[in-house]
Amino acid sequence: MRTASRLDHIEPFYVMECAKAASEQARSPACIDKPMIFLNIGEPDFTAPPLVQQAAERALRAGRTQYTHATGLEPLRERISGWYAQRFGLDIAPSRIVVTAGASAALQLACLALVERGDEVLMPDPSYPCNRHFVAAADGVPVLLPCGPQQRFQLDAAGVEAAWSERTRGVLLASPSNPTGTSIDPAEMGRIVEAVRARGGFTIVDEIYLGLSYDERYGHSALAHGEDVVSINSFSKYFSMTGWRLGWMVLPESLVPAVEKLAQNLFICASAIAQQAALACFEPESIAEYERRRAEFKARRDFVVPALDAMGLRVPVMPDGAFYAWADCSAHAASSWDFAFDLMRRAHVALTPGRDFGRHGSERWIRLSYASAMPQLEQAMARLRETFVARA
Repeated sequence: MRTASRLDHIEPFYVMECAKAASEQARSPACIDKPMIFLNIGEPDFTAPPLVQQAAERALRAGRTQYTHATGLEPLRERISGWYAQRFGLDIAPSRIVVTAGASAALQLACLALVERGDEVLMPDPSYPCNRHFVAAADGVPVLLPCGPQQRFQLDAAGVEAAWSERTRGVLLASPSNPTGTSIDPAEMGRIVEAVRARGGFTIVDEIYLGLSYDERYGHSALAHGEDVVSINSFSKYFSMTGWRLGWMVLPESLVPAVEKLAQNLFICASAIAQQAALACFEPESIAEYERRRAEFKARRDFVVPALDAMGLRVPVMPDGAFYAWADCSAHAASSWDFAFDLMRRAHVALTPGRDFGRHGSERWIRLSYASAMPQLEQAMARLRETFVARA
């Protein structure tokens, strides 16, 4: 059967290919006494807190499982609005918020609403691979701009202005970023938004890790820079609801009808049960638990990054958010792909090679997710040290 030509521009998701290989290795006899430690997937080890689980149970028992409006439950949109006011001091009207089937659906809707065939969209290299594939799926052209440690692995306004062409339609950023855990300085974000606005383009900012910011300097939403910014967010990371597949987007008022029309046709609505459960995310008891977890992620970062640096896996920019360390493995191997598979076999530690995340020098980088309990992280660091000593 002939497949659509757009698939030619969408690469495999190598993160998941590596995860499959690690799972297969974990089932081998060699791993019976030394189980695989998975530091390769960006999924919190925490699950939805008690109030959220109880809200889901109540909704099931009460039969609140019917379709919702395509834009989401009104009470949930209001609570998200309240979270922006409380957490970031921003006045975001509930009418600008669209609840989606995860941040992935939000990114798809944004790209379908804004990207024409052949439009170029600027984004940093490295960046989350699916973001460029959302652009490609909308028949756009992702343009990856190399961003090194001196730029915090992020685009800046000067780079946007230099790369803008007559085919450029907008930018797609992430702050904090997967795979680097770094954010764009708010002042620089403002300059980027201004540069894009002056050229009649759009600014989409993936902010799914914004709740997991550890540095007050960077923990600010791009929405502060104008109502024309499109922000993507999620209940998966800070709110620990990965498998519930629930996210949201904040849009200019004028764009809401177009996105609603697309959502009605493509998704009908996000999960009604997940939406009912998410109402409890904003209760004071839940927020207190999320903040405790944020502090735990920070403690893990503060353990892992120095440990990697000491082993020659240099992390040139301290991650200020999310739960990733982006480490240079070139002192140990020429290829992070081969290096990752070697560590799977020898140390029984699964990391993610840089292949997914960019095209400019990605072979020297490896991503570690510290979204695992501290005892596992301590054991993984000990295994890596032992492996490097044995190889020396």
